[in-house]
Amino acid sequence: MSVEMGQDTKSQRAEAATPVKKRVFSGVQPTGNIHLGNYLGAIRNWVSAQAEYENIFCIVDLHAITLPIDPKELHTNTRKLAALYLACGLDTRHCNLFVQSHVHEHAEASWIMNCYTPMGWLNRMTQFKTKAGDHADTVDTGLYCYPVLMACDILLYQTHFVPVGDDQRQHIELTRDLAQRFNARYNTPVFTIPEGQIRQVGARIMALDDPTSKMSKSAANPASRINLLDDPKTIKQKIGRATTDSERLAKFDPQRAGITNLLTIYQMLTGMAQADIEAEFAHGTGYGAVKAALTERLVATLEPIQQRYHELMNDQATLEAILKQGADAVRPLAVETIGNMKRVIGLG
Repeated sequence: MSVEMGQDTKSQRAEAATPVKKRVFSGVQPTGNIHLGNYLGAIRNWVSAQAEYENIFCIVDLHAITLPIDPKELHTNTRKLAALYLACGLDTRHCNLFVQSHVHEHAEASWIMNCYTPMGWLNRMTQFKTKAGDHADTVDTGLYCYPVLMACDILLYQTHFVPVGDDQRQHIELTRDLAQRFNARYNTPVFTIPEGQIRQVGARIMALDDPTSKMSKSAANPASRINLLDDPKTIKQKIGRATTDSERLAKFDPQRAGITNLLTIYQMLTGMAQADIEAEFAHGTGYGAVKAALTERLVATLEPIQQRYHELMNDQATLEAILKQGADAVRPLAVETIGNMKRVIGLG
């Protein structure tokens, strides 16, 4: 008996000594193609840090229906995004990848939280104003309530950190405000208060045609971005036509947005220091050398990602199994949180 008790004590001590990983949540809509800015500014960072955290990656298809979208396109894009995430290096040993609508607690929590969200808070959300434009009176309600669903995506999993771009800072603040308001109303810590992880270095990859604007999948000009599934010929054409300037010296200079954007992409792909990059192209023939080297590096970087992506898309059974496994793994967390919400409110 004493031996067994000793073993139990050792086991308990080992468990106590094991550090508990902080939980990270990130959600991305299944609309369009993932571009280079998404990869360098977010996905690659998730991959490199995934062993440090307990990671939850959600394909937010409920968000996608806030604007008109073809049903077949929505279904296909959801699988494409999952395959690209995995092809980029997300590892199911370190993360759970799932589809938002496969865990119905997201929708349930959103309705409850809508009942605790002041309209004035939503009226201040700049993304709604941008997307609605001059049609604010005719767009569907889902677009207006979009930030509440986004908040619930995060809060359901007692998230500690949310990796986002600077343009999503307002959404993180709203999420924190809603969590604190709910906790304070019932004097119960139902929700963990999340923090945004906003990378300051290399987080913004600019458009190739307009280097003063961020690279975006919604931009009208497809030549403004490098998509992860672009073939080598397309990549060469896009980089070749990228906006630069009339000077010939390849140098990092905030006043020369075009060449600085190309050099920044090259730096992020190679890991080289700025001084070394400038030295590499100091004796080149104008910007042609920069664009040629960048094209070569892009093709080499994207080739294995594209190969793995096509393998996954051709094995839908495995892809669906991964998504089901992810949903099954995170569902207990969502169920527990929604249960606590109902309990303190008095529902049920």
